[in-house]
Amino acid sequence: MTLPMDDEHAALFTVGQVADMLHVQQAFLRRIDDHQVVSPQRSAGGQRRYSRHEIGRIQQVVGMVGEGMTLPAIRRIFQLQHELTQVTRERDELARRLNELGEQGTLPGAAPP
Repeated sequence: MTLPMDDEHAALFTVGQVADMLHVQQAFLRRIDDHQVVSPQRSAGGQRRYSRHEIGRIQQVVGMVGEGMTLPAIRRIFQLQHELTQVTRERDELARRLNELGEQGTLPGAAPP
């Protein structure tokens, strides 16, 4: 049985809790949500609820802002990281499929086993 606390994507933490944990202002958390840098899930009542994964992302944002980066720049970096992850997965899947075809001898020009 998996408990919600075991799931890093379970939305468990309120804005106030996250602000206290990370020593940031609640307004900062709202601003990074407004800029779509880190957008938490919402409760049935519409309140932001953060997961441990999102809290980790916010920690990254805090560090990047501290280095002078803007929120739009940080959002773009996160988008590019996501795209790179997807392309890497696709490449790995294609390489796996090519390897299987090569082992089966079904690639054009491949010697039969």
